[in-house]
Amino acid sequence: MALMQESSQDLLEAHDELFHHCLCFAKSLALAVAQDLRIPDAIHHHGGGATLHQILAEAALHPSKLRALRRLMRVLTVSGVFTVQYSSTVDASDGADVVYRLTAASRFLVSDSDEAGTASLAPFANLALHPIAISPHAVGICAWFRQEQHDPSPYGLAFRQIPTIWEHADNVNALLNKGLLAESRFLMPIVLRECGDEVFRGIDSLVDVGGGHGGAAATIAAAFPHVKCSVLDLPHVVAGAPSDACVQFVAGNMFHSIPPATAVFFKTTLCDWGDDECIKILKNCKQAISPRDEGGKVIIMDVVVGYGQSNMKRLETQVMFDLVMMAVNGVERDEQEWKEMFIEAGFKDYKIRPVAGLMSVIEVYP
Repeated sequence: MALMQESSQDLLEAHDELFHHCLCFAKSLALAVAQDLRIPDAIHHHGGGATLHQILAEAALHPSKLRALRRLMRVLTVSGVFTVQYSSTVDASDGADVVYRLTAASRFLVSDSDEAGTASLAPFANLALHPIAISPHAVGICAWFRQEQHDPSPYGLAFRQIPTIWEHADNVNALLNKGLLAESRFLMPIVLRECGDEVFRGIDSLVDVGGGHGGAAATIAAAFPHVKCSVLDLPHVVAGAPSDACVQFVAGNMFHSIPPATAVFFKTTLCDWGDDECIKILKNCKQAISPRDEGGKVIIMDVVVGYGQSNMKRLETQVMFDLVMMAVNGVERDEQEWKEMFIEAGFKDYKIRPVAGLMSVIEVYP
């Protein structure tokens, strides 16, 4: 039976399963970073249960790393290394005063075996994690946690001559564009089938910002021929775009301006950037799009961590992906984090459609 004859749900589950296998190294990466920061010891020194603030202080990290530590601990709790206890008197969405506890497994990671009351297997774990721990990715993240500022990113610390992945060699850019194009060709037809009419109804023109070689925009243009689709990306990306595409390519920079259109579209672009950068981009979007009563909106296809999730493997994949994005100072956000950015950028309302497996479609209205 041909693959596309399967149901959308079956295809998305297979897609998510593949991503889970591809990202499983992030669990070992998170554990290697936790060992480097001596997080098991930090929790043990607080009686087997510690808040983020206590772990931060014990690990001698700058307060600016609190959010990043929460993201690291999220991977480690979802994967079962630690457990998490929420207080009824604390806003659990903040995560700052949630208590993280050792499990039977992580008690073996406490370095002082006598204090822990059990034999320490930390040296063995460090041996097993050695290939991950000495990788540029882990070395960069560990060094980044110990610095006060966010720049350079973990990627920049790992590859000192190259500040971000976006300035890396042409072969990496080619791999990136090829990979994103392949994913768009698979995922976009499913999204359009599931919610295309509702999301793209009333739109006359659309700009796919950071759309690479136009895989997503071309799929939208084919499904909705009346929508004038264009792609905004950096000049060196546009220079390599296909000349026979059914979309227009515009060389530019989303931090400077975005071409006017009824709607602006982002597919896994905003997750590459921190909150301040995303708010600046979204403000440019607000200037570019039509009023809401004329169909104006921003359409975002990205991860909303934990939204509507009862599938633990999918949640685990999302938080592993978030740890990987930390390397480029990117973020996979939950609903509250998205909402705060939308409000700061001047938008009034939003709607989330969890129709794309790991990802959702978010419509943001001026």
